[in-house]
Amino acid sequence: MQHSSQHHTHGTTGMSPAMQACIEACGECHDVCLTTVQHCLQHGGQHVEPAHMTIMMDCVQICETAKDFMLRGSRLHAQVCRACAEVCEACAQSCEAIDDPDGAMRACADACRRCAQECRRMAQAA
Repeated sequence: MQHSSQHHTHGTTGMSPAMQACIEACGECHDVCLTTVQHCLQHGGQHVEPAHMTIMMDCVQICETAKDFMLRGSRLHAQVCRACAEVCEACAQSCEAIDDPDGAMRACADACRRCAQECRRMAQAA
């Protein structure tokens, strides 16, 4: 299932391409993780273990927060992006540990890793 992040990048005119890429990756990761939470709730079992659900919801929230910090030009965006990268990496690892017969967990892990990579770049650039 492809997700479009076009609606996440309005208002980014004048931002660096790196920041635009990070905002887009955060938006995509937010959307994919939130959709995957619903997928997990439908499947039950190991998909709904508290630690897994918590890191997924942490990822949803930190991605939205990091995107917001960048969109409003906060001078603290690098710190939030650094935290976002850590949370996204942890979420990717959690998703990879879950049975994945339909590929949804792999798609979530991939979105998390892309976001973590972009957030690390953003944190290092600041």
